[in-house]
Amino acid sequence: MRTIIGVERINAYDRLFRGRRIGLITNFTGISPDWTRDTVELFMEAGYKIAKIFTPEHGLYGAEAGEKVKDSRHPRFQIPVLSLYGERRAPKKEDLEGLDLLVCDIQDVGLRYYTYIYTMCYALGAAAAAGLPYVILDRPDPLGGRVCGARIRADIHSFVGDLELPMRYGLTIGEMAGYYLKYTGKKADLTVVTMENYRRDMLYPDTGLLWNTPSPALPTFDSTVCYSGGCLFESLNISEGRGSEKPFQVYGAPFIDMDRIYRDVKEIFDADGLDDGSVCFRRRSFVPSNSKYRGELCFGLEFAPLKADCDFLPAALALIKAIARRYPDKLEYRRMSGSIDGHHLTVLSGNEWAEEYVNGRLGMAQLRENWQAQREEFEAYAADVRVYR
Repeated sequence: MRTIIGVERINAYDRLFRGRRIGLITNFTGISPDWTRDTVELFMEAGYKIAKIFTPEHGLYGAEAGEKVKDSRHPRFQIPVLSLYGERRAPKKEDLEGLDLLVCDIQDVGLRYYTYIYTMCYALGAAAAAGLPYVILDRPDPLGGRVCGARIRADIHSFVGDLELPMRYGLTIGEMAGYYLKYTGKKADLTVVTMENYRRDMLYPDTGLLWNTPSPALPTFDSTVCYSGGCLFESLNISEGRGSEKPFQVYGAPFIDMDRIYRDVKEIFDADGLDDGSVCFRRRSFVPSNSKYRGELCFGLEFAPLKADCDFLPAALALIKAIARRYPDKLEYRRMSGSIDGHHLTVLSGNEWAEEYVNGRLGMAQLRENWQAQREEFEAYAADVRVYR
């Protein structure tokens, strides 16, 4: 049976919406399962009053990643559209004036560095401060309930990593709201319109839903699986395939010898026990149409997950390690600006362990043990915010 998502159940919660001036947090991922109507249309057709729309990264209809989005108006309904990925990251006090309720309907990815969850959380915090009720129309975590990777250090917090979350946290966006309130100690009038026919062990293909592309750079479920770990390449001068037909599945740069790097990664896979049949890879060249090395021929590797529940993080780190060894004078690390001291790799991975593995100071076995300890810690902490079993 197909999973019934939150937006399909709004009629059962009519008392929450009827006669109220609603601020709706949504974008192109807020859509019906058959793609015929978006959440704005569904609310308007039901006779609910949407007074303002708030949008996360990519804007209402899907701008390129990382670009600031300006305020605008809805082209059909002429409702004010306020960007939460531009001059503001959360609704301001004046933005909430005249509203009776905030509603959030966004398709999350399930990974700590994806900004949608922080838009949801920071808006929840703003609603709590203003005394506004907050409703989440829940959607699946595409990667299911599996928890992977390190928790981000409490002193490292940004819009691409916060709340001591593990890299892959295994919570739906509705469950994440409960986690946020528990972690921050905030009190809010929160309602989660839950899904039906959904279990926490379900991956997106198990739901029977059409793939709901959450980002221009995540066009498929496989690209999202590889984004778990593949995002670490954002911290390097290595293309992660943005602007190619396989974003986060192809990685490379003009200076890489793909034959040598292929052999290097094979050796690391063998040495670190990564050849478990969950991932395969091949030599690949590509020309990105945007982002790093736009219009240049890049050489590297293409990866494919062989298991839907694959943890791609070890494979991503193995490739980074191979490049760091082969090209120590050409590999460049971005550094974070502002108050965070450290490589962007540390910020994205959550702590210094990834860099220590890449530099040979920490083995894969110890890395996995560290992740396991933090996974168990997080699972215990988050147990009482889980809605789905």
